[in-house]
Amino acid sequence: MSLTNNYKLNLIQWYPGHIAKAEKNLKEQLSRVDVVFEVRDARIPLATYHPQIDEWVGSKARVLVINRLDMIPGQVRSLWEKYFQNRGETPYFTNAQHGQGVVAVAKAAQAAGVELNQRRRDRGMLPRAVRAVVIGFPNVGKSALINRLLGKRVVESAARPGVTRQLRWVRISDELELLDAPGVIPAKFGNQDAAVKLAICDDIGEASYDNQLVAAALVDLLNFLLEQAGEILPKSPLYSRYELDSIPHTGEAYLHALAAHRYQGNVERTARQLLTDYRKGLLGTLPLELPPNLFS
Repeated sequence: MSLTNNYKLNLIQWYPGHIAKAEKNLKEQLSRVDVVFEVRDARIPLATYHPQIDEWVGSKARVLVINRLDMIPGQVRSLWEKYFQNRGETPYFTNAQHGQGVVAVAKAAQAAGVELNQRRRDRGMLPRAVRAVVIGFPNVGKSALINRLLGKRVVESAARPGVTRQLRWVRISDELELLDAPGVIPAKFGNQDAAVKLAICDDIGEASYDNQLVAAALVDLLNFLLEQAGEILPKSPLYSRYELDSIPHTGEAYLHALAAHRYQGNVERTARQLLTDYRKGLLGTLPLELPPNLFS
């Protein structure tokens, strides 16, 4: 389903100066790193894949972390586990805010460290702490993951993109050091459908998009997913929240109908409220992506 064709959305481009600088510094630090934690958003695990991640990882060990486990249904998690395993990857699902799944992530890093130090011993070198970097789009939970790994708050974490603005090494233990990096995004969004999903999930800066267009795209996307896979998603999520069914409407029409129904005709307020409710999980556990082979 194309979101951008429906609305002729202006190209979403968001590449703040601090991100460009941090990406340059990150590339300089990567030679010192043994393990890459790649963090993605469980609601949009494909849209939060950075096209340069494979180049950055190279031959280093890679731990794929799918965060915000609490925001998707259990059945959808199982489908994604199978999808990634079929591609030869092991996904670690976490709710970093509450610590769920973080122990398994730490063990994956420790396992990489055992291999690293065995190679060092084989070359007559002393063992050392594993150096890992946490990479992902803004606001996917990287800092929350580091704080959980450490067991205390050492890096600023907030539910908005762009909080971490510079690279910082954090010592987790004698065995593990982590590099906390600002969110990295492509310099240009070649896939605008993915960019719209990032905007819906608040994984890019608000200044880069129009709330009404993005909220309308959210409604259209939910209608599509409910039609395709309604048996594994919450029933009538928009009706349950607003007492107004979205299925008979396009996203744009629903936004205006909801504005008349609940918000005194204020469409901008309606769009902001709809996006806020989705981001806070008030519409239920609703992914915006399902494994591609599901509909084939």
